[in-house]
Parts: sequence; C-alpha cells; structure tokens
Amino acid sequence: MRSGAKVAIVGGVFAVVVGGVGYGAYNVLGWPGGGGDDGTDSRSAAAEVKTGPVTKAEIDDTSKKFLKAWASGDAAVASQLTNNATEAEPVLTGYRESAHVTEAVIAAGPAVGTKVPYTVKATVSFEGKTKPWSYSSELTVVRGLTTGRPLIDWTPSVIHPQLTAGASLKTGAASTPSIEAVDHNGKVLSKEKYPSLGSILDALREKYGAKAGGTAGIETWIESAEAEGPNKTLLTLSEGRPGKLRTTLDANAQAAAEAAVKKFSQASVVAVRPSTGAIRAIANNPATGFNAAMQGKQAPGSTMKIVTAAMLIEKGLTSAGQKIECPPTATYYGRTFKNLDGFSIPDGTLTTSFARSCNTAFIKLIDEANDDAALAKEARDVFGIGLNWQTGVVSFDGSVPEATGGEAAAQYIGQGTVQMNALTMASITATAKSGTFRQPVLVDRDLDGRPIATASRSLSPSVSQQLTNMMRQTASWGTGKAAMASVDGDKGAKTGSAEVDGQATSNSWFTGFSNDLAAAAVVQSGGHGGDAAGPVVAAVLRAGS
Repeated sequence: MRSGAKVAIVGGVFAVVVGGVGYGAYNVLGWPGGGGDDGTDSRSAAAEVKTGPVTKAEIDDTSKKFLKAWASGDAAVASQLTNNATEAEPVLTGYRESAHVTEAVIAAGPAVGTKVPYTVKATVSFEGKTKPWSYSSELTVVRGLTTGRPLIDWTPSVIHPQLTAGASLKTGAASTPSIEAVDHNGKVLSKEKYPSLGSILDALREKYGAKAGGTAGIETWIESAEAEGPNKTLLTLSEGRPGKLRTTLDANAQAAAEAAVKKFSQASVVAVRPSTGAIRAIANNPATGFNAAMQGKQAPGSTMKIVTAAMLIEKGLTSAGQKIECPPTATYYGRTFKNLDGFSIPDGTLTTSFARSCNTAFIKLIDEANDDAALAKEARDVFGIGLNWQTGVVSFDGSVPEATGGEAAAQYIGQGTVQMNALTMASITATAKSGTFRQPVLVDRDLDGRPIATASRSLSPSVSQQLTNMMRQTASWGTGKAAMASVDGDKGAKTGSAEVDGQATSNSWFTGFSNDLAAAAVVQSGGHGGDAAGPVVAAVLRAGS
C-alpha cells in the first residue's frame, strides 16, 4: 500500500483513494467463499507452497485488501485474509453490529518491515447519538503455515490496540454510571492527572458506580473477557451524571508516587496509614496495564526480615539488643547463604544485623525456631498475609507457604517461595509500626459492607517497639540511611534485594515509615534496596499525610 492510502466506507459506500485516483465499491469476486485461507481459488491443489519471508509487494497487497474489506464492513472477506478466520470474523462483525461504527476511514502509513501502521477515523452512532472516534493501531503480515500465502497475523489489537483475546467492543447505555473519584480530602482523582489510577478507577466504577448515585450515559467500551473484570470506556457519546466516590487516597502522596516511579522502567509503590489501613497512594510504571503494586507476586528479599525478626523475638530466641553471630556464610541443609560482598559482623546484635541486612544471622537461628511452619504462621496470624483482603479492588495479599530445609531458610531472608508486592510490604511495615494488622482499604467498607480481614493477634508492645527501633536504626545509620536522609519526623526503614531467574541485576525493594505513613516500593532490576526503591519510598513519605 502506498504511503497515505485511505480506505473508507461512508454511508454504506466503500471508496479507496490512492494517489488522487478514486475506486468504486470493493469487488469481492475471486475472494474466498469456497477456496483457501488467504483469498485465492483452489485451481491447483498440488501447487508448490511458497516459503520464506513475505515480500514488500505481498505486505502491501495483503494489508490493502484486508483494510478495504474491514472498512467496507465485509467481515467474512476480511477474516479470510487472516491466519485465524474463526476468531477474526466475530470481532470484525462486532465492529459494526455491537460497537455501532457507521462510518470509517482507515489511513495506512508505510510498512515498517512486516508491520503496517494505520489510523482509524470512525463515526459511532447509537439511538440518535453520534460522535467521531479516532485511534491508531497496526497489523503484521505473515506467511501462512499451510498455504504459504501472505496473511494478516490475527490478534484483536488489529481492530483496536487495547482489545485483547476474549474481550469485545460495545456501544450502548453504560452498564454502570461513571464516577467522580476523590481523595480523602475531596480532591478529584482523574486518569489524566494520575495515570497509575486508570485501571483502578475503571475497577472502582464497575464495582461502585451504581452505589455512588450516578446515572449512566451512552458509551463505547471494551467489555472485559473476565466475568468480574472492569470494562474500559473508549468513547462517551452522551454524558450521564457521575456519582461521587470518596477513596482513601491522598492526592499529594499520589502525585509524588506517580513522579517517583517514572524514573524507572518498571517500578511500583504503595503507601498505607498504619493507624487505619487507609491506602494513600498506588503507582506503577508502566502506568497502564497490570497493577503490579497491588497484584504483583515476587520474592521481597530482606524486607521480609521484619516478619522473621518478629517471629524470632516472639519465640524468645533473640531480642533487638542480644548478640548474635553474623558470619560471611551459613549453610543449612546443604544450601549455602552469604552476605553481600561476604561481610561479617563480629560481636554484633540483632539490631546490627537487621540494620546492615546480614542474611546469615537470621539463617543461623532457624534450627532454634524448631517449627517449619513458624514463619508462615507469623505472617498470617500477626501480619494478615494470605487472609483474602477486600481492599475495594482486586489485590494479592501475599503468600508465605510452609517450607522445610533449605527452602525454609531462604524464606527467612525473603527468597524462595515467599511472594509479596508493594501493597503487602507497606502493610507489613504498617503492622510493625502500630503493632496491629489493619487490612489496607481503598474504599470505606461502609459503602458495601464487605468483610475486612483481621489477624488473630497483635504484636506485644515490646515486640512492636523492638521492631520499629530496629527499623529506626536502619534509617539513621544502616542500609536505609542515604534514602531516608530527606525524610523528617519519626522514621524507620528496611532494605532488600531479591534475585530473580533470568535477570542480570536483582530487584530493589525498600519499605519504610514516617510518622503515621508506611510505604513500600519495588524496582525491577534496580539492584540494592537503597539504590532505586529507597528514593521512591522517601519521595512518597515526604509528600504523604
């Protein structure tokens, strides 16, 4: 296809303009109906199947024919030009019949390799409401595996870049009213100003739109493939009246979180208020797509030592001021663990090992615990991990499975089968700070009466004080000193790094508190905790309330 070629259907009449020459309605003669999967006849079943990369001419010709058929509303012809006609045809049909696209102009750009980018300028009409709709996407031309003919490599994103397998485009009265989400002080929270909240605001609308008191408008949306997944609005033909939904978020903390994660290619952060469990900030980079801050599942490294230290102190095996051994390496059930750069701490205490993040000091105490399930019990019974949290949106509330041998030892330092995310680590720090687990919430439970998880017991005042004092030492002179230097008030921290298979550099983890705010962050391939994740947490703590 020539650069700038346009394919259009206006009022049911198809036209294509290339180089100033107009062509009439698309001629479907010779296109599939009784032939092969690429729009040719079956004149020679024994013909040699072509192999090798698709040529430029094939890319131009195939993409042009597909875009013509799509724009003309001929889903049968367009689907047969793909390598998966069975899945393509209902999506292409739905573009007209379910999304109610009445006019479309498709302008293709020059091919880049086998990819052809294009823009769509469409008109959507429903019950007397009409509105223009434009977006960009791309297609890829491949060679058919069985026929050797050039075909469009089918994926729903060919029709719209955000359309995924199983999802569908719809236009009609919105299933739920829109919402105007506000923070705990009444400040409006929009996707445009706070990009990380995009999927979260969609989920909140789906769950609470009707309860927030709004009225539905007419919209074009992507209907989720998941039964309880949020729909994504693409176009609003007529406004309904949004309902006001108050969240626990804090606009200042959210803005700081959004800015902080942008400094890294993959990062997430969450802030929680220890005294209430109110979530004050959630941010991810990339901002769209998977909500890693609340749904991620990765080993948290030495930030897990907060839970491990609590368990060891509660069992009476050690205390913050008790001397414990911190050798360069420690072996447990044939598995050897070491400290960063092989350091050791002669004549140190638990506080010293915690603040400097000594792995071997914690490994050396595993035998004395004499309970393979001790860490899993502590995580569940005190810190609320794995108790089916109901935050208001979908979230993962951590996992510390029971383990034995070397795997149990790995869990003590946040490796192996332990799985956490920024939300759960912020909550763990909040629990250590207040002494009591308060399930993180994004929306007040009074709105829907949902059950809130509660832990079976709190930390004793003595254990809570020892934990927070060790975190204060980490922030004042330990591994968290540099990152927390700019944070005022009563502050504490814990650093961590976790090695992940296939990554050249470990993930950076950091969690900390300042007064009545706890935050945790993870930066993929960020190295040591204080290097990357630390400044992210510090930025949120400085801005939070």
